[in-house]
Amino acid sequence: MKWITRTRPKTDRIACPWLIRRFIDEDAEIAFVAPDRVLAVAEAVGGHSFDAPGAAFTHSNGPDGHELCTFETLINHFGLGSDRALTRLARIVHAADVRDDLPTDPVAPGLLAIGEGGLLAEVDDDALLERGSFVYDALYAWCEREVARPSR
Repeated sequence: MKWITRTRPKTDRIACPWLIRRFIDEDAEIAFVAPDRVLAVAEAVGGHSFDAPGAAFTHSNGPDGHELCTFETLINHFGLGSDRALTRLARIVHAADVRDDLPTDPVAPGLLAIGEGGLLAEVDDDALLERGSFVYDALYAWCEREVARPSR
């Protein structure tokens, strides 16, 4: 399946393809297009749009009325919420992506810095996704360890 989103991916638009390929659609093809073309391209290729205004999967309101980032929206839609490490990672991604919530997770400022730095270090969006995916592999491994630790 093709998954279409906006160019110049940062936090949520690197995290979402990582999530899609790892937990939802391992053969997913990710395409980055001009923001005003996301919906038209997704329709033309029969793909899924994400993290763009009007996209099939984008920021939404959670059951408590708080904003969910696209990563969280995908987790909820595809029933992945029982993975405690993934939900821990979602809190980090949310805080790094939703500017007003940055102080809600101590790891989020680092992830935001990596996302913003990635845009400066890599001009090719596909290469940026490839390079950025390791960050999410590493964070997920860290989250697995964190949720396995006994409560203090």
